[in-house]
Amino acid sequence: MRIVSLASCVSLLVALGAPALAADKPDQGDAKAAAKDAAKPDSDLTPFPAAKSIKQSAVIGGKRVDYVATVGSIPVKDDKGKTIGEVVYTAYTVPGRGAARPVTFAFNGGPGAASVFLNLGAIGPKKVQFGAAGDAPSDPAILHDNANSWLDFTDLVFIDPIGTGFSRTRVDKEATKKAFFTADTDIHYLSRVVYDWLLQNNRMTSRKYLTGESYGGYRVPRLAYYLQTELGVGISGMTMVSPYLDPPAIGEDDALSPLPWMINLTAMAAGNFERQGKPLDETTMGPVELYDRTQYVQDLLAGPSDKAATDRLSAKVAELTGLDPALVRRMNGRVDIGTYLREIRRSQGLIGSVYDSNYTSYDPFPGSADAKYNDPLLTTLIAPTTSAMVDFVTNQVGWKVEARYNTLSFEVNKDWDRDDSDSPVTDLRKAIAIDPKMVVNIVHGWNDLSCPYFGSRLIVAQMPSYGVAERVKLHMYPGGHMFYARADSGAALRKDIMASYGAM
Repeated sequence: MRIVSLASCVSLLVALGAPALAADKPDQGDAKAAAKDAAKPDSDLTPFPAAKSIKQSAVIGGKRVDYVATVGSIPVKDDKGKTIGEVVYTAYTVPGRGAARPVTFAFNGGPGAASVFLNLGAIGPKKVQFGAAGDAPSDPAILHDNANSWLDFTDLVFIDPIGTGFSRTRVDKEATKKAFFTADTDIHYLSRVVYDWLLQNNRMTSRKYLTGESYGGYRVPRLAYYLQTELGVGISGMTMVSPYLDPPAIGEDDALSPLPWMINLTAMAAGNFERQGKPLDETTMGPVELYDRTQYVQDLLAGPSDKAATDRLSAKVAELTGLDPALVRRMNGRVDIGTYLREIRRSQGLIGSVYDSNYTSYDPFPGSADAKYNDPLLTTLIAPTTSAMVDFVTNQVGWKVEARYNTLSFEVNKDWDRDDSDSPVTDLRKAIAIDPKMVVNIVHGWNDLSCPYFGSRLIVAQMPSYGVAERVKLHMYPGGHMFYARADSGAALRKDIMASYGAM
């Protein structure tokens, strides 16, 4: 999960390219209070309890899997040995094979998102329902077996960065920002957390994998390279889920570069095709991608002064997106994300989510010229995932802690130092060049507009082959940013990743 701004996507996501999705700011009172409590002196913080474990089972891939669920914390120390933060993790391990079993470390994004979405929505042994039509924040947050979990072929460790979940800082606000809320320090301390977990659990000789969603996908290549070259930990593979790989390529609505318009168009077309009942696969999307790379970009660069090119462009964009041709022509064929999400169902009074344009809710102010709503999916999934995770940790596992659980911390997101000078693609290229055995998967939902799949398609197309065909494998599935919430897409993801781990 990557936090798309409820007021300005650019300010929160480093030029995400999505428009303002809300005029109403979320209530920051609880977040500020939690941040204030987290910045108290060490002596004022109640110590975290020791790690706690319970035995559970789940039916995964049609078979019962018995496992141990553990919740604990790992201290983060400065160069003088002082504890400056504590990172909470949730680990699921299948006993009996020890270091012979692979282990996968999972991160969500934001910045400011806990790992709960990958845990209870995608690959953990239990899941809570979210992301389907009709889901509501007040639905019971009940955990069920996740048939699409990866636990039958790899142990799983979900890590909540500082300021998310129950993870907390032990220094003041300014020191916290310097130590944890920059692109570089984030990689450094999280790499050390991975190292320390491996050391504490005698798993240094296990095959090690990394998985990250959204900004977690930004983290993963950089973590892999840092672990390889700085901490001496080889990574067998990585999976980037709906990743945020190239921030500069995702520009603003008035971007001069054609890339943002190209990257967004394919996702808009996918959403339209799905509404028409068409399958989302290479057969339907291949021609869109070909047009996007050729005639579309040529007409786009010709500019509005070329009437013939703009007429041709606008007509094709209207056809692909399903929007009113007159509206698209008034926009010179350049349809921004906010307009698309609000106009595709204008007659029904519904607005779509940037994470999945076909997940909708009612527009509370349909007559307003300005958008005055929060993202439908983002605001729906916070309640069930938070309630389910807090109950699991404190009640089921019994790791008792008196603190707020931050599923999405807008405070962390606001304080983040948005330095994108180091591209994760650079570290991805270097990491796989070092290790010819490393397997890499990039996976997307077809109609995700927060991190569109076509951006990854263009990135992979520019990478060297390293002497092997498809060194980086790109997979797309029906759905949006959290495509795995759809059972069929989650099953397809599980099959593809299981094959890459050599477990089939």
